[in-house]
Amino acid sequence: MTQPRRWKSELGEFLQARRAAVSPREVGLPDAGRRRVPGLRREEVATLVGVSTDYYVRLEQGRGGRPSEQLLEAIARTLLLDPAQRAHLYDLARHRSQRDRRILQERMPDATRDFLGTLVVPALVMTRTMQVIGWNGLASAVFTDYGALPEQERNSARLLFLDDEIAARHRDWESSARGTVGILRKTAGEDPEDPRLSALVGELAVRSETFRRLWAEHHVFEKSTGLNLMRHPEVGDIDLTYVAWTTPAAPRQMLVTYMPRDARSAEALQLLGSMTAPYPAGEQGDHPGEQGDHRGSSRHGGSAQPASEHDDDVRRHHLGQGGGRGDPRLPP
Repeated sequence: MTQPRRWKSELGEFLQARRAAVSPREVGLPDAGRRRVPGLRREEVATLVGVSTDYYVRLEQGRGGRPSEQLLEAIARTLLLDPAQRAHLYDLARHRSQRDRRILQERMPDATRDFLGTLVVPALVMTRTMQVIGWNGLASAVFTDYGALPEQERNSARLLFLDDEIAARHRDWESSARGTVGILRKTAGEDPEDPRLSALVGELAVRSETFRRLWAEHHVFEKSTGLNLMRHPEVGDIDLTYVAWTTPAAPRQMLVTYMPRDARSAEALQLLGSMTAPYPAGEQGDHPGEQGDHRGSSRHGGSAQPASEHDDDVRRHHLGQGGGRGDPRLPP
């Protein structure tokens, strides 16, 4: 059966991008001076891998058939692929031509929903396409009020690239954006025919020049653990260590918990919690207005209650530490 043209371009573009990122010196080759293009030449990769230059050229053009596992391993070593990039290479190479194209609405398992409601730190449940299908109240307070958004807009990648207010909350936006694109790239390798992913990537490529640039880099990323540097309009800077959890019951979903990295971040979360009305764990299928009265709460502030004078005093006490560093509305 003929391999789909899209798969051909994905595999070839990935190999070309990774080849361009490796210098001759990194793989023990002499640096022969100036080159017309960055990275390794095709013939150098072919020699290091142990195949003919003609075959490697055909492989990058999508005409090399399905490469063996030994060849993939040799390519991964030569191109210095990290574990996520290696897995992505294997996903592209063992492409299955017959895939289920049905659009299934992803739902959280009941146990995940119940567990989400018990957590005392911000937590989200996301699909591999970064669609947010579950959240707790503190996550809504920190990131955005997901319950107030239409279902199709509850996507972390979409919000990060297309919502200026959400983007402003990320102090290291470029790093967050690159990681997000890397996750989508990896998902595209796992299931290149997913119509939801194709629609999302198409929209972001049309509407965001930065997304187009990062997508062209073919960077892949496996969300596991890391650091989110946030800036909340009410409580200032919050440093959150995240951990992504998966279970055999829902392998294409991840529960992401966000824990405060330091005492100041813990105080900021505690303050947010005191300003946030009881807010049940939400999930995909809930529509704006279904989770209680949102009057008096901003779209991006969770279910915050109107601030009292006491709340203002507490906020000034917390944000005054460190020379008024937290609230961006205050002069430095």
